[in-house]
Amino acid sequence: MVTVALLSNPSSTGNRDMLPRIRSYCAGRADIFHYEVERADQIGEALRTIARVNPKVIVINGGDGTVQATLTELHLGEYFDGEPPPVAVLPNGKTNLIALDLGAVGDPLVALRRILAAAQDDFSAHIVAREMISLSNGDGRNRPVLGMFLGGAGLADTILYCRHKLYPLGLPNGLCHFLAGVAVVLALIFGVRTRFLPARPNPVKVSLIRNGQPNQRLSLLIITTLEKMLLGGRSEGGAHGMRLMAVDQSLGALFRAIAASIRGKLGQGALSGVHVEQGDMISIESDRSCVILDGEEFRAETGQPIILRTTRPVSFFRLAV
Repeated sequence: MVTVALLSNPSSTGNRDMLPRIRSYCAGRADIFHYEVERADQIGEALRTIARVNPKVIVINGGDGTVQATLTELHLGEYFDGEPPPVAVLPNGKTNLIALDLGAVGDPLVALRRILAAAQDDFSAHIVAREMISLSNGDGRNRPVLGMFLGGAGLADTILYCRHKLYPLGLPNGLCHFLAGVAVVLALIFGVRTRFLPARPNPVKVSLIRNGQPNQRLSLLIITTLEKMLLGGRSEGGAHGMRLMAVDQSLGALFRAIAASIRGKLGQGALSGVHVEQGDMISIESDRSCVILDGEEFRAETGQPIILRTTRPVSFFRLAV
């Protein structure tokens, strides 16, 4: 009987060194069904095949884009009779935010072994419900894309700066993220704008459908259904909907947000320039501003806003009980 169906993307940066070890571990094991895809358009067929072996848990082994594409296909493609199995994510991407939220850190092979061992018996204590973010253009003509963490405004520009300027240098991910953070702070302090620093964010209008806001420049925009947020904040237990955090483009507002995060007080009281909200439907409109949903880039335009909605809760496998 198949306990774990493992979906791997060999093209993922993290798999270039790791995948031979994972292949060796899976070889000859009847309780692991290992399926590899190299492109997003192969994921649907992979899930159709995985549904035939009826695993207890689906494990995603790939970068952020692979996770986002798999979640979209899994919950919109109707490959399984009834609810699909719970999903676990190995720590393999550049940011690993979903894997971190689900308690998977460190060596991906160690995490896979722990998932397999836990799934052999009653693993109900490991199952957690998470809503996801459904991103669309609002007119209903295009298929929505599902994810769990969206970064916009200056955060999206910083992610793209890492992707295009720092990651190609071959530096460790943590060092790239640190250097990007330093670059953002320097740009805020000195107002320096060069091609070697992240671009100045375009004004963006973010509206919880009940509360419109004027266009403004933001150094940070986070919208997530994960418990853990980027600055160390945590969604309130039992809270539903998307958690939105926006920080005005000023050094004081950014430092206030960081200081509140360090103290564990982020979102617990009013802070000048720091906005924390909860909602089930959010609109993002801007003049050629990018947002990043689980590693994938989307563009908001004036008059053509991005619409975010929450999905019904779906099941995930969390290692940390």
